[in-house]
Amino acid sequence: MNDKEIKEQLRKKASNDPDRYYATSVLKEEGFKRESCQKCGRFFWRVTDSKVCGDPACSGGFRFIDESPAKEKLDYVETWKKFSLFFKKLGYTPIKRYPTAARWRDDTDFVQASIYDFQPYVVSGEVEPPANPLVVPQFCLRFNDIDNVGITGAHYTGFVMIGQHAFVPKDKFDQPKYFGDIHAWLSKGLGLPNEEITYHEDAWAGGGNSGPCMEYFSRGLELGNQVYMLYGASGNGYKELPLKVLDMGMGQERNAWFTGQKATSYETTFPTVVKKLNELTGIKVDKNLLQRFLPYSSYLNIDEADDIDKNWDFVSKKAKVSSNELKKQILPLAALYSVAEHSRSLLLAISDGMLPSNVSGGYNLRVILRRALGFIDEYGWKIDLAKLCEEHAKYLKPQYPELAENLREVAEILEAEKRKYNESKTRAKQIVSKLMEQGKITDDSMIELYDSQGINPKQIAEEAAKEGKKVAVPENFYAKIAERHEQKLQKSATRRDEQLDLEDVPATAALYYDDYKKTKFEATAVKIIDNKVVLDETYFFPTSGGQINDTGKINGQKVADVFRAGKHIVHVLEGRPKFKVGDNVRGEIDFDRRRQLSQHHTVTHVFNQLMRQHLGKHAWQAGTAKFLDKARLDMTHYASLTTEQLKKLEEDANKIIKKDLKVESKFVPRTEAEQKYGFGIYQGPVVPGKELRLVEIKGFDTEACGGTHVHSTAEIEAVKIIKSSKVQDGVVRIEYSAGNAMKAISSGSEKITEELAELLQCKPEQIPARAEELFEKWKNKVKKGKEADARLSSSGSYSGDVIKKAAEIFRTQPEHLVKTAKRFLEELNA
Repeated sequence: MNDKEIKEQLRKKASNDPDRYYATSVLKEEGFKRESCQKCGRFFWRVTDSKVCGDPACSGGFRFIDESPAKEKLDYVETWKKFSLFFKKLGYTPIKRYPTAARWRDDTDFVQASIYDFQPYVVSGEVEPPANPLVVPQFCLRFNDIDNVGITGAHYTGFVMIGQHAFVPKDKFDQPKYFGDIHAWLSKGLGLPNEEITYHEDAWAGGGNSGPCMEYFSRGLELGNQVYMLYGASGNGYKELPLKVLDMGMGQERNAWFTGQKATSYETTFPTVVKKLNELTGIKVDKNLLQRFLPYSSYLNIDEADDIDKNWDFVSKKAKVSSNELKKQILPLAALYSVAEHSRSLLLAISDGMLPSNVSGGYNLRVILRRALGFIDEYGWKIDLAKLCEEHAKYLKPQYPELAENLREVAEILEAEKRKYNESKTRAKQIVSKLMEQGKITDDSMIELYDSQGINPKQIAEEAAKEGKKVAVPENFYAKIAERHEQKLQKSATRRDEQLDLEDVPATAALYYDDYKKTKFEATAVKIIDNKVVLDETYFFPTSGGQINDTGKINGQKVADVFRAGKHIVHVLEGRPKFKVGDNVRGEIDFDRRRQLSQHHTVTHVFNQLMRQHLGKHAWQAGTAKFLDKARLDMTHYASLTTEQLKKLEEDANKIIKKDLKVESKFVPRTEAEQKYGFGIYQGPVVPGKELRLVEIKGFDTEACGGTHVHSTAEIEAVKIIKSSKVQDGVVRIEYSAGNAMKAISSGSEKITEELAELLQCKPEQIPARAEELFEKWKNKVKKGKEADARLSSSGSYSGDVIKKAAEIFRTQPEHLVKTAKRFLEELNA
């Protein structure tokens, strides 16, 4: 069953027994009566008699604009401030928001609801929450409503979900209190009389959890939704959770709009930005038309409209103006609001370390950025998005003071993205012309053009119009784009999926965390499958987290591979073991290999921290790989690294190495680790469990990591960056070697340098024959290096990459050989 099916099944179950699943005692005490909506059939609660529920589609649209029934008039920032103080008096602890980038989860790129902060570990009961109960002003990002932003007056890609949460055992779950608290907010915090409140019975499912919920409306506007998370949701349905969870989500934007008595929620959410945009664009709003339009703007929700043109006709009749005239007046205003809204979402996401790109969640950021730039171009506005971000940060400072710290970096990234956008425009004409020659441009081809070339649909329509042809742009174009890019980014994860029958075998105790120098140990064999051995405990490191495995011997037999299988560590011998289950065995690890991999892993942490310091908070680990001859680190960044940047990185890394900083590891409860060190500890694959192993380079860097590390940075010895490349849009890579591997590269490079120099000293007629000799020599070294399967040549004296390049140089055609060899010699000397 999917979430939608689970929700519907649970909704019916709860509605058949409302006294069990809802706080009906509080409702009855307050004078509310249960009714069934004659339009949608939903059960709802009201004090006054009504035949329809509070949904705008059933009750007649928004009816609070310019005449809100709320006695309290709150601006946007005041809404959270008053809410937090109100709930603090009720026993809740206000906490700071979590980052919008959900790096503690492996199932999503962004936080989409306040409960995401606490899934999966707090909700499952594995981890203690930061406070209990609590309230949080969580900024969320969702991209399924992009096409509705600006039009309906209420849709956003980025919004603040004020969360009210509690995590308690079943016998302590006080649903009447939780519901009474939110009713108190509506009646006392906002000053709403009961006659102006409608409660809807419903159910919710998402993020692996589900439960009944109670939505609350006033005059057509949903103000929030209180979920009672009682079940874990899965493909087979739902099962009761050991921990009961309160999950109330309330839109800060909607509450401010409801009390602020403005035409749209955008005017109450970012008033200073909207004022600035009105000044910059000179847009004149027909307030009378807007007043007639907005109560029905919800009918233009593209996700719910079967025929959007028909709905425009309906709304235009209600507004007493033609459909074309309504669009002429409303669409420029919707574009202005979209620019305001998208710039705020970008500010929060980029400040939290996300980067617009063409992969994963970064793609959605690029979509809204280019949508905003498209509107600016379409209407010829002189708008600087970076300046808008400054205005947003200034207004939000009382609530999110951290935003002001990252404005320079945000401006740099927006400028880089604008350059890429402008480049896409120059390509549009030629590409569209070619497509028009081939035939009709379809929705799929428009999406592909946007995906591969960054050409937006309006550019396509404009170029087609110049050739006298019409292209219809789908109303939900950006929603389709967002759906296409729901995938995660982890480019260099190292893992092995192999199914073994280990159900009754106890978990392997991993002993390699504390001391990388520990190479000899005794253990008991608990499972043998062919040549695969599971011990009760081991010091052998399994391939994981970008680091390849240890090798060595068990009872004198060679260990060729080590990998994880769930909670077990499996040792693969070169032959069948000469011992049996239950035997005590002796393990010995190849220390030279272990030391080299540990050096490369620790120096990866050094580079990771340095790149964040040098490039900015948006620089985040996108993948790593640690081998014997070298390691590599992929980081999110919007431009290729320059020679000067690489030189500075290498210099600073060697300075850290020379400082001889201690490297220590410890296990810390997850919540404690997040509160003390922040979410920067999550670099790379998501680390599961209620405790995190933190690797700390004293006074320099702390990360959650399960690999092997040296005891101090001095043990890395030295590091050299081999090369840098841009592996994909928004991701750069550096490759480097440390310790003996670095010495091997230097040794190999010196030997090649000598032979290249010798070759260039030969007489012209001797060069081809001597080059052929050298080619055969270096070709054999490449072959030996591959056979060693250790990414080093058999002698251990040469870098595989350098050897391969040398062989290619020596086999170059005679007329090009000298020039190519000279260029390669210059590179080696550099």
